Amino acid sequence: MAVKGIKIKTALISVYSKDGLVDFADSLKKMKIRIISTGNTSKVLTANGIKNDEVSSVTRFPEMLDGRVKTLHPMIHGGILARRDKKDHMQTLTRHKIPTIDLVVIDLYPFEEVLRTGASRQKIIEMIDIGGPTMLRAAAKNHSGVAA
Repeated sequence: MAVKGIKIKTALISVYSKDGLVDFADSLKKMKIRIISTGNTSKVLTANGIKNDEVSSVTRFPEMLDGRVKTLHPMIHGGILARRDKKDHMQTLTRHKIPTIDLVVIDLYPFEEVLRTGASRQKIIEMIDIGGPTMLRAAAKNHSGVAA
């Protein structure tokens, strides 16, 4: 599969809303695209028979701090940020066994929606998304090599 001239071999999926997730991931699977996913996204995919690699199997580091730290890792961000046109970047990925990530599929936590519900301060704080925006910014920085 190619998007805007980018050959997609590996997709990272981390979504809050699971609407349409299974159908979308199934279409990636049919195109033989490797799927890396986070916690609950991985659970939904696995429960629906869609093979995926949970992000902790890629980082070789468990999710921690009640899920606050999942994707903030060089094994993820290196794969997003490495410039495909720079030999030294690609050699670094190879040396450290970092997979290229060609497609980033993210939806952000519904912070404003939760804020409007009058939720507790703690619930509101937990809805401040860190990993999602960071991956989207990384993909934007490397827009010539990564679709988002």
